[in-house]
Amino acid sequence: DSRGCLCAGKELPWCVVTTAVYRPKQIISVTLYGNKCCPDHFRVIILRVNALPSCLLEGFVFEWWHFRKYGTSFIEQVSVSHLRPLIGGAENNPPAPAAFSAGENETSRQNMPECKVWRNPLNLFRGAEYSRYMWVTGKEPLTYYDMNLSAQDHQTFFTCDTDALRPSDTVMQKAWRERNPQARIKAAYQALELNNDCATAYVLLAEEEATTIVDAEKYFKQALKAGEMIYRKSQNCHSQSPQHEAQLRRDTNVLVYVKRRLAMCARKLGRIREAVKMMRDLMKEFPLLSMLNIHENLLEALLELQAYADVQAVLAKYDDISLPKSAAICYTAALLKARAVSERFSPETASKRGLSAAEINAVEAIHRAVEFNPHVPKYLLEMKSLVLPPEHILKRGDSEAVAYAFFHLQHWKRIEGALNLLHCTWEGTFRMIPYPLEKGHLFYPYPSCTETADRELLPTFHEVSVYPQKELPFFIHFTAGLCSFSAMLALLTHQFPELMVIFAKAVSTVSVMELT
Repeated sequence: DSRGCLCAGKELPWCVVTTAVYRPKQIISVTLYGNKCCPDHFRVIILRVNALPSCLLEGFVFEWWHFRKYGTSFIEQVSVSHLRPLIGGAENNPPAPAAFSAGENETSRQNMPECKVWRNPLNLFRGAEYSRYMWVTGKEPLTYYDMNLSAQDHQTFFTCDTDALRPSDTVMQKAWRERNPQARIKAAYQALELNNDCATAYVLLAEEEATTIVDAEKYFKQALKAGEMIYRKSQNCHSQSPQHEAQLRRDTNVLVYVKRRLAMCARKLGRIREAVKMMRDLMKEFPLLSMLNIHENLLEALLELQAYADVQAVLAKYDDISLPKSAAICYTAALLKARAVSERFSPETASKRGLSAAEINAVEAIHRAVEFNPHVPKYLLEMKSLVLPPEHILKRGDSEAVAYAFFHLQHWKRIEGALNLLHCTWEGTFRMIPYPLEKGHLFYPYPSCTETADRELLPTFHEVSVYPQKELPFFIHFTAGLCSFSAMLALLTHQFPELMVIFAKAVSTVSVMELT
């Protein structure tokens, strides 16, 4: 019967609240239909009832009462909330699609555990690093999904509506949409033939054609010279029309991008103090562009200089509840607190005398970091092999863990005892967090869709880390198997006693023959 429920003058479709089948000697099927828009309207359809047991009737009366009062099925609610987590099941809801996000307030994300894909602030250079890896190993370090996100970023940051007025920018607009790297490089040279001061053409050549960081830095210096000139022109006429305002935003994005990449080139070439100065100047000149996470580049460079007081000052500014967290923020804060106690820390001594206040602070900081991203410790402890980080990362996902450990493992190794303290304490986090993770201890619940997005961001030859998963000890698996085997033998003995007697005699005869 496909007729609906008439409620408020509208015909609403019936939905199945619950259904059950009882099979003693007769086949009985009972289905309770209801309408969640109007819980007072319901109907029960019973098929082939010969001897309906009273317990089944009582159960359906209670199910009807619960549905009428709360608008939900009691059986469905109990099975989803309590039974499914016990048997290790997961909801069959489709994972939320990954989407690029430039930044979001932490408080607005408390109830939104969605998978947001962010631009990796420490992403490598395609020509000088990713391509060299592919030449040596024959493996593609970047996925198509990751590169497609980068193409969208470039079109968003480096193009605007006024590009049609300048032929070189029109060529570059097509270049960012090209899938073939050689076609993009060829288009960049065409743009330079039309305009020798096309900053975005130099950016593309620095990213994809330069095979060394030195060559990339040369291209970026040319891009900086051209970008500053265009930026000053846009500043003078940005108030004339909305199109000029859009052009100023685009020219600002180009200038910030070039300065940041120049600072990263200086960092990679060993000129760390120069890189730190460039990053600080960039953050002062464009304070509203905090969504680019330039402070994470600054943190890594300061750690390389071992300027821990400056690192603490940066953390005091950016480790705030109103800003989105990251693995770099949480684990750097844990590293600084571990640094104060790690050199003298000993698990045996701590178990005898107890933890001091400084040690408790360090352990709590590690627990906080592990709760935010539980994939990082295995990379820092070298229990899992690293790969080149992708151009985009998923906060709290395996891709973020790879990107963090790739650059920060050396900083943890430099501080004596820091990795030992991490090894002794990080697993304790999983005993503190509720399982399954329907709620977090310090952060919002861990997203359930990270695995899908990480598999699209990380290369196929990398084994993606999946969480939440509790690794059970061997004796629990052994006990479960032994109990299951015993239960199966008992069931077979009950159903086929004569056959099992013959089987037992045969087994005993074989064992006696082997012993003799």
